[in-house]
Formats: sequence, C-alpha cells, structure tokens
Amino acid sequence: MTWTVPAPARTGGSLTAPEAELLPDYLAWHRSTFLHKCRGLNGEQLALRPLPASSLSLLGLMRHLAKVERTWFRIRFAAEDVPPLHAVEGHKDADFDLLDPARAEQEYRQLLEEQRLADLAVAGASLDATLAAYGEPQSLRMTYLHVTTEYARHNGHADLLREHIDGVTGA
Repeated sequence: MTWTVPAPARTGGSLTAPEAELLPDYLAWHRSTFLHKCRGLNGEQLALRPLPASSLSLLGLMRHLAKVERTWFRIRFAAEDVPPLHAVEGHKDADFDLLDPARAEQEYRQLLEEQRLADLAVAGASLDATLAAYGEPQSLRMTYLHVTTEYARHNGHADLLREHIDGVTGA
C-alpha cells in the first residue's frame, strides 16, 4: 500500500487569549493547515512541480518548513548544537530542489518532529527572551511572528500547488 499524508488533527485556539497562548496557538493552526493541504497525497504527488515558472513543490515546502522550525527555534533561539537541515554546500535551495519522492514519509515525520522539538525548545520561555537574528537581537515574540508568516506565505503556495495537482481547494 502506498503511503499518503494522513489527515491532521486541525487545531483551534482562542482569538482573545493572552499573547503567550495566542502566538503558539496561531502557529499551530498554520502548521496543521499546511499538513491539511498535503493530506491524501503520496510522495510522487508531493514532489510534483505543477507550476511551470516555479520549482516549488509540496515536498520541497515540507522540507523547507522543517528547516525553518529547526533554524529559528532550536538553533537560533535555544542555541542547540544541531546541524542545519538540508544544508548542501553550494546549493542554497537544497530543501526545495533535492527531492526524493520515496522519502516523502520520512520528510513528513521530520517536519512533525521538528515542530515538536521547536515547541520544546521554547517551552516556558518569555516572549521577551531574545536571540541573535542577523546580528540584531530579536524577541521570541518576533520569532513566532516570523515563523507564522513563513507558514502563512507557504500555505498560499500550497493552495496553488494542490489545486494544480488534483483540483482540491480550500483551507
């Protein structure tokens, strides 16, 4: 039987919660939205690049978002000694370009694990805690906003990709 992305549990959350609850919940919603857009697709479908002028694929976005989670929360914020994901010398877009449809399930599991570890890396931290981003201090608050906007942007890309792959639309 061919593996396909399972339907995720869709997250909700309060629209009036304090910021320390609202920001992680909103990120969780965008995370589950991305997975929802991939649900039911196999590795070959995830690796498709259906937009002629673009090299984007859902599998590439999945790999990229795992890299984003690791980079911003684990490496930059928590200063964990872990290597960057999908780092290939001389190939800055390896996360998007070096795809193997046969590894789609592993890439999916990697994204889930990076999300889990990112949440652990910031658990209990103040939104005012800072990290170094491009030589400037950046708050955890801003980091949540940055990663959430990264997901939001790519969820829009995922909408277009999914519609071109099999016609499925919607949140």
